[in-house]
Amino acid sequence: MMRRALVGLAALAVVASAVVVASPAAADSIRDRQYWLNQYGITQAWNTTRGAGVTVAVIDTGIDGSHPDLTGQVVGGTDVSGVGAPDGQTPVGESSEHGTMVASLLAGHGHGDGAGVIGVAPEAKLLAVSMGFGVGDVSSDDQIANAVRWAVDNGADVINMSLTRNTLEWPESWDDAFLYAMHNDVVIVAAAGNRGSGTTQVGAPATMPGVLTVAGVDRNGSASFDASSQGITISVAAPSEELVGALPGGEYALWNGTSGATPLVAGLVALVRSAHPELDAGNVINRITATATQVGDEAVSPIYGHGRINAVAAVLSSVPTVDDDPATELEEWIRLYRRAESEPTKRPETPPTSTPAPLPVPEAGIQNPLGTLLPTVDSLRNTGVPLLVYLVFGGLLAGASVAAARASRRQRDRR
Repeated sequence: MMRRALVGLAALAVVASAVVVASPAAADSIRDRQYWLNQYGITQAWNTTRGAGVTVAVIDTGIDGSHPDLTGQVVGGTDVSGVGAPDGQTPVGESSEHGTMVASLLAGHGHGDGAGVIGVAPEAKLLAVSMGFGVGDVSSDDQIANAVRWAVDNGADVINMSLTRNTLEWPESWDDAFLYAMHNDVVIVAAAGNRGSGTTQVGAPATMPGVLTVAGVDRNGSASFDASSQGITISVAAPSEELVGALPGGEYALWNGTSGATPLVAGLVALVRSAHPELDAGNVINRITATATQVGDEAVSPIYGHGRINAVAAVLSSVPTVDDDPATELEEWIRLYRRAESEPTKRPETPPTSTPAPLPVPEAGIQNPLGTLLPTVDSLRNTGVPLLVYLVFGGLLAGASVAAARASRRQRDRR
């Protein structure tokens, strides 16, 4: 049964909005609705890999691993909210279905003879990390930090974050947690956010350096202005409209939002990591951005990033390796901005009285050590001829005075 999914928003929120579908749909029509599988080269990429050997953590509202399209996909989990199940498979919060929809687009395997939702990486495994958006005794910010660390410690190669803080900035606790993931070679994929839900600008974690940020496009590949935010940190774009996903209890829903575009890209990361296990996180991200289909004249735009994803190219193309390191990018940001925020300006210390302090030298060098007693080359140049005449005349007058004084002295000596 396909039904309407209603997804709420909180201070730190999931970023999907749903489309109403009133009539039931046959299971096989679900697969027919997954236009992105052929349109973005995913089915072609499956000739090489389906994501085997890669583990993706879904930090969200929890995953219903009993759904027919997800049985056996969840290999571990936890709850960081304090209100969910220890294995992360009991969806929590008002938007409890959100995590299951995300998981199905990422690694659903369908069921029966071509029925149900199949994800971009159907042979990848999932870690279910349930968190509460506005619920539980732990703040959402701390839940995120704890969730990221748990995912790394439990074998995640990729982390999917279909959520937004709705702010450009993020708490310092995220610095350490995200660096921990990046230093452990984990690729973090995050949603840009939805304009239709009030997020006009990309919000954290999608603003964090080193994060692979996903914008949304409609079925025709054009920017989804209702379902996608804009920002200079956007990496790539993927479908975010007319998406079909699994719901807890064996049902399905059509929905819009970068929440759905994000697992499509996280699934692509899983395909690349499976096909190219020798690549580090920086090169995995580079392979996806370098093979994206550019949209418009800009090589990188605040709407599409590097362009729309191209799965078969990302998996099969020859892409030169790079030295990009997500951790270095985030560390540099922290070095520049956190220090500026936290370190007060220090007053210069007074030199000891027993040691004479050297005269300060301007950056341009010593310009006039005798102060204003003598003109400088620049003052002569800027003042012009009158000053030069004045100086010459003054010099002659001074010379005459000296000569007169000497003559007077000789006369006295003769007497």
